[in-house]
Amino acid sequence: MKPRDYALAEQLKAGLYAYDLERRPLPGIAAPEDCEALIEQLLESVHRVKFVAVLRTRELSELRAEPQNELLFDPLKAAILEKNRGNTEEAFWLTFLFVHFGKSSKGGWRYAREVYGRLGEGTKWDWASISADADGFRKWLTAHFNILTRTDVPGGFGNHRKYETLDPASPNGTATVVESYVKWVDPPRTHQQLVDQACEETDGDPKRAFDHLYYSMDAVARFGRTARFDYLTMLGKLGLAGIEAPSAYLSQATGPLRGAKLLFGTEMENPGTLDRWLVELDTYLRVGMQVLEDSLCNWQKSPSKFKPFRG
Repeated sequence: MKPRDYALAEQLKAGLYAYDLERRPLPGIAAPEDCEALIEQLLESVHRVKFVAVLRTRELSELRAEPQNELLFDPLKAAILEKNRGNTEEAFWLTFLFVHFGKSSKGGWRYAREVYGRLGEGTKWDWASISADADGFRKWLTAHFNILTRTDVPGGFGNHRKYETLDPASPNGTATVVESYVKWVDPPRTHQQLVDQACEETDGDPKRAFDHLYYSMDAVARFGRTARFDYLTMLGKLGLAGIEAPSAYLSQATGPLRGAKLLFGTEMENPGTLDRWLVELDTYLRVGMQVLEDSLCNWQKSPSKFKPFRG
């Protein structure tokens, strides 16, 4: 643990013990080493969430938004650049690409970069192009599938997206995902109008608006709990949408659900109850549901010894 984290670590420990004493027992952290491991995971998650805010204050190279640049292109940083330029629709789209492709441990952003940049053909599959011609995107992906999936250069999807495929013939492939995403946004409606409508229908409540958008994303193929949660929380962190996760959405979770069961010492409670308990716990910790969701997912992999996890 870094010295800068000592004060927050003590606050988190006090919050966990106060909840354990005042509300309900937390058997998962009864052992000191388990409690310390969870606190370190909470700290890691806090830093990951804050990192986006830090990125938004930095001067980023314009090359971060150029898919022709193999070394510097980064869809998340590109989204920040586009937002700063006032091109919010492109920022939404790049955030979607950031989540859909993820960063491969071996291939980095190659899939996102080569698809977005049309393999260096001189144009991009930007939002203006994709929203006007999703069928054309499928045809392009079909024509270039073998090049995109070549094995002499590392590629692949990120860890959260490891079961995805670029195969345009697959009903679960990127072409289908993109088509369904475009239909969800429903051009000529913009992303911003979509978010604004959700906020209006929920009386401006950031948590209810998040929930509204979360369930509306049933329409997006292959975007299950994790992808929706990652996408919508990132929109919030980037300042593209004034929304906030109201819960950890454990009913469709795996790792976070195991972590919650371990923390509360139960296999019997249903995910809805555990979700409510986590919301209750956050009134003591005040870190937000994204931090709780992320830290519990990583903690349950190694509950007695802190191990940093990426992806």
